[in-house]
Amino acid sequence: MKPYKNKINRIRSFALSLIFLGVIIMYLGIFFRQNEIIMLIFMILGLLAIIGSTVVYAWIGTLSTRAVQIVCPNCGKSTKMLGRVDMCGHCREPLTLDPTLEGKEFDEAYNRPTKNKKTVNK
Repeated sequence: MKPYKNKINRIRSFALSLIFLGVIIMYLGIFFRQNEIIMLIFMILGLLAIIGSTVVYAWIGTLSTRAVQIVCPNCGKSTKMLGRVDMCGHCREPLTLDPTLEGKEFDEAYNRPTKNKKTVNK
């Protein structure tokens, strides 16, 4: 199982990878210079990936402004937290603002609504 990362950093990494993917797709279009239609398709697909990255960056920026800013008890640095449970963006310490989840093992499923109902009933 891959290690869990902070949600905000994970979404920003996805947006950055969209930029690189768009540039690579555009670069592949250069190999089809003889056929302008195929080259144009590659260029448009690359441009759409870069525009998609811009949309994701704008979305995570607005989401980040509404995120709760807390101080990590482990490293002492401030980090932003989305949902009921999240990781510290600096030291990957599991964090929660829900007193019913303190002391429990970290599970990303606590952020899902179906899991929330199960934990309340327990």
